[in-house]
Amino acid sequence: MVEHGRALDWPRYSHGAYAQQQTKAETAKVGIWIGTFDKPWDWREQHSEATNPTKSPLGLISRRQVAQSYSCQPRRFCRQISSCEEARWYLANCSWGSKLDRDGDGIPCEGVC
Repeated sequence: MVEHGRALDWPRYSHGAYAQQQTKAETAKVGIWIGTFDKPWDWREQHSEATNPTKSPLGLISRRQVAQSYSCQPRRFCRQISSCEEARWYLANCSWGSKLDRDGDGIPCEGVC
């Protein structure tokens, strides 16, 4: 995958095991190397909560709390949702979330929001 430009060698874990394959793909400009991008670990470091403590999703304390608060359990209905924030989270994060926005206006569970 690295040799075909479909994955990156992450030295933190691979200790450079795929560095040659990555250099080959980068030189040949195949796969992801056709364009430019931030390496995922660099992007995450730049956008971490430690770097941006005021940017908590949904006004909560941390991303971990969001993960603990909601999960994409199937067969959710507006009558089961207790807040507009929760409805918006499902709309944005769950594959079935669009069913909460029946009229397609971007506002889920309009009786709650």
